[in-house]
Amino acid sequence: MKTFMQKKENIERKWYVIDASGIALGRVATKAATILRGKHKVTYTPHVDCGDYVIITNASKVVLTGNKLNDKMYYNHSGYPGGLRERNAKTMMENYPEEMVERAIKGMLPHNRLGRQMGKKLFVYAGEEHQHAAQKPVEMKVD
Repeated sequence: MKTFMQKKENIERKWYVIDASGIALGRVATKAATILRGKHKVTYTPHVDCGDYVIITNASKVVLTGNKLNDKMYYNHSGYPGGLRERNAKTMMENYPEEMVERAIKGMLPHNRLGRQMGKKLFVYAGEEHQHAAQKPVEMKVD
């Protein structure tokens, strides 16, 4: 029996929508990363981007457990001396909820060209509304 290798020409992509309200950030991120990579499919091939599109709504209502709201820090550096910017999770949740969820998910994808390609199939929205109704996304439940 030969090992099956997915070809990029034969990939069929679906659209999934995940409602993140009241769910822990890590749970949402792992579910989304699994779908983006294509690991939920039987035709999964590690070196091919065979994942599906993911829409995440209500990113501003995601939950952080424990004392992470005050203790978890997000860092950026401009590349210049003294260019370090640090923000805690509470500030990120109030001002940039989409970026917070995006960072959690993209950190679970491969850190190479393939991972960047997978990350382009992710769409995060702070509120309930999204502009992808024409793609007929399927509701995905997070356990």
